[in-house]
Amino acid sequence: MAGRYFGTDGIRGRANKFPMTAEVAMKVGMAAGLSFQRGSHRHRVVLGKDTRLSGYMIENALVSGLCAAGMDVFLLGPIPTPAVAMLVRSLRADIGVMISASHNPYSDNGIKLFGPDGYKLSDEIEERIEQMLDNDVEMALADTDGLGRAKRVDGVHDRYIEFAKRTLPRSMSLSGLRIVVDCANGAAYKVAPAALWELGAEVVAINVEPNGFNINKECGSTHPVGLQKKVHEVRADIGIALDGDADRVMLVDERGHVVDGDQLLALIAASWKEDGRLTKPGVVATVMSNLGLERFLGDLGLSLLIATGVTASIDIVTRADRQPAMDNYIEGVWSNFRLDSEGEAAIAATRNMHAVLVDPVAAELHRLGSAGVLTGADVSADFLDFRHYDAERLASTMRHVDTGFIGWPHEADHPTVERIRRVAFDLGRLVVVTLGARGILVFDGAHGSAIDVPVDAVPVKGTTVGCGDAFIAAFLAARWQGSSLEQALASAKKAGAEATRWRRPLPDEAYAGLL
Repeated sequence: MAGRYFGTDGIRGRANKFPMTAEVAMKVGMAAGLSFQRGSHRHRVVLGKDTRLSGYMIENALVSGLCAAGMDVFLLGPIPTPAVAMLVRSLRADIGVMISASHNPYSDNGIKLFGPDGYKLSDEIEERIEQMLDNDVEMALADTDGLGRAKRVDGVHDRYIEFAKRTLPRSMSLSGLRIVVDCANGAAYKVAPAALWELGAEVVAINVEPNGFNINKECGSTHPVGLQKKVHEVRADIGIALDGDADRVMLVDERGHVVDGDQLLALIAASWKEDGRLTKPGVVATVMSNLGLERFLGDLGLSLLIATGVTASIDIVTRADRQPAMDNYIEGVWSNFRLDSEGEAAIAATRNMHAVLVDPVAAELHRLGSAGVLTGADVSADFLDFRHYDAERLASTMRHVDTGFIGWPHEADHPTVERIRRVAFDLGRLVVVTLGARGILVFDGAHGSAIDVPVDAVPVKGTTVGCGDAFIAAFLAARWQGSSLEQALASAKKAGAEATRWRRPLPDEAYAGLL
């Protein structure tokens, strides 16, 4: 299952609740500082944050831990995540730290670590740091005369702006363009408008008044409606929406229409191909990319490779009819529903596993969990044969699963649904119960909350095949990329609805025996 501290994108959680407490942050500072002391020079760490209220608490706790480990801390203040990665190299630091929960609401926060090369840490290093967090690191801390110092660094915004500008040809100017930039009341609220202005654009900046609570609140890349309205209002040429730590972007054209990721990939691929900048004739995208991108790239002589979501035991690909095919195996690692050593190694490497629980796979899941193979992996499961489960069997299986998906054909007030809720709460697990057109129930046992999610019914003829797979694929893809529960549900709802267009209809009678 998931590591006790590190997830797919650093350490993240609700501020002032485990693991995002001051105590844990201080220990992370100690462990990270000790992990990157190589050589006899004074060791440096650059520390940035976004604009969340809890950033002050986490920042001071990290500084305490890092200084105790003998690291000199350069405090950057609110600054985009990519700037931290750049400044690690620019300031010759040993490690970089960003305090942010990305596009999540202000109530969450997180800690991202970067190595001296400016890249995220490997799983091996994260595992080593995590092991140190559960042990007594005080014996290895610096002597009194070796403690670190902390100082605010001036001019870091200017450094990053110049770095961003140098990614463009020196002769390029944005003169004559009116650009609306939505900074999500986040880390880029100063640098993004300044960079665009220095390039010659007329800049209209919105959501640039952070107060600790309004980061990502109905604004930024996850809520582009305000940007669309502003583009219309000021007759801008383009709109740019960033998220809270400015490591993702959404664009709006001059008509106020959102330009999605597939369209951006298409434009970049076409431009790079024309300039001879593609080292290989292809583009890698996620399973959420659409058929139009594949056809567009094909016309350019480029191939589209679909990433499978970095997971060991689920292969998510998209067939020509746009229906996601989700198989609970990787070819060559399963034999008679038993994972071999190669498959177990794959789980250890990717730290993700999804299983479609027909009876033989459920038995194998129990074996893997009991043998410790799933330790450190984030495990999800689709209870395909749920009609065979009682409360006791569900609880037994959910002990090895972090997130369970259950399709329930009856009403939400059925006694079985209450038993599902009780299992989720007792074990601290997340269980998503889909009720078709009746909605979605989410039992978040870790936080003791039950969420009733309405859905818009999509009229179809007969029963669709693949909507549930599309829902799960989108949900997992969003969660693996660090999205909040609410954002993952929104993505999953959209994917499930869109899957009705890819349907292979069957008459309702075909499913009568399953209900």
